[in-house]
Amino acid sequence: MSQNLTAPVAKDPGGKGGRLAAARTKLTYPKVLLIIAGALVLLSLLRVVTGATDLTGSGQYTAALNAAVPIGLAGLGGLWAERSGVINIGLEGMMMLGAFSAGFVGWEYGPWAAALAGILGGALGGLIHAIATVTFGVDHIISGVAVNIMALGLTQFLAKLWFGAEGSAAAQAGGNDKQSPPMDDMPTFTVPGLSDWLLSIEKHHWFLVSDLAGILGSLVTNVSWLAVLAAVVFVLSFFVLWRSSFGLRLRSCGESPVAAESLGVNVYTYKYAAVIVSGALAGLGGAFLAIYVHIYQDGQTGGRGYIGLATMIFGNWRPGGVAMGAGLFGFMDAFQLRGGGTTVHALLLLLAVLLVGLAVWKLRGGHRLQGIASIAVAALLALWYATTDTVPLEIVSVAPYIATLLVLSLAAQRLRAPKAIGKAYRRGQGK
Repeated sequence: MSQNLTAPVAKDPGGKGGRLAAARTKLTYPKVLLIIAGALVLLSLLRVVTGATDLTGSGQYTAALNAAVPIGLAGLGGLWAERSGVINIGLEGMMMLGAFSAGFVGWEYGPWAAALAGILGGALGGLIHAIATVTFGVDHIISGVAVNIMALGLTQFLAKLWFGAEGSAAAQAGGNDKQSPPMDDMPTFTVPGLSDWLLSIEKHHWFLVSDLAGILGSLVTNVSWLAVLAAVVFVLSFFVLWRSSFGLRLRSCGESPVAAESLGVNVYTYKYAAVIVSGALAGLGGAFLAIYVHIYQDGQTGGRGYIGLATMIFGNWRPGGVAMGAGLFGFMDAFQLRGGGTTVHALLLLLAVLLVGLAVWKLRGGHRLQGIASIAVAALLALWYATTDTVPLEIVSVAPYIATLLVLSLAAQRLRAPKAIGKAYRRGQGK
């Protein structure tokens, strides 16, 4: 009898041993802080070895912060929708609607009105997506693509009609078929004393100390109030989705809508709310783009809605992960603004070192093919770095998208999407 009782324990892969293994691999806050500290040390070493001061310069991180905000808001918008079970491929189109709405309102009423208009424009796109997917049961991918196409055509048509009409007030103020008239600056804030002190330390180029000062200096110098608002939205989203009964019900709709309905949850209402909020956040991201450069321009989003979707997946459908992903992709996106050919060239060496570490890990785990492939790519990157002095600007411009593919390929094995995501649901189907 004792043998019969102990046998199931030995064969149970999901028992205590499995739970302990899961606990060991869980990314806790101390581990996150350790990863951030390790990344800072690596960047400091890389700056010393290569002489690429922009790697930890305040200017680079100010540009990275401004680039990360719209990407992060789009990713957070995708998180809201997908936690309720609705795939939102239409983030790019909702950003377009937000950017256009901000340009339309902002040149007459200022940047804060532009931000509000962007939220409403994106929410309208979210409402359209919710009607199609939740009410009519349209495939989520098809609906999202349709929203993107509709937003592109609609914004181009309305720009010609409202901004480029001959003799119109918008045209006389500087608008045309491709852009809106300019709007006023969005106010920024600087922490007096602390900002100057950190920037003075940065100029000494001390190992690690100056690097940390440069990064922190970018967070207290000429920071847009919209960036502060975005940070607040991330914090509020975490507490609403994970620390409130509303968030519990919303997430239950993405895990098992039939079970949620059996407990009295109005699944349609929560899905509608989530997708509209998703569109509003993406619209605010689009508005940030227009406000940052003071005008709306055709093609202004530049695929950032899709990168935002990638940050959501990389972040494992969690606000903290989305924020980290947005920071990474914003850092890469900032190279386009600063012509960072030499900085990207320095990153080739860092990527080669990281691939060698990955190869060692794979070889120790018995994955010989992946380990050998990593070593081969690392050797090619090292050769590229050794035989050149900079990277062509054409490669710099696609660096964010290359980083997206690399990060998603490495993170794919630890991801867990909501169970009912993308699945059709009809009220009462559990009865």
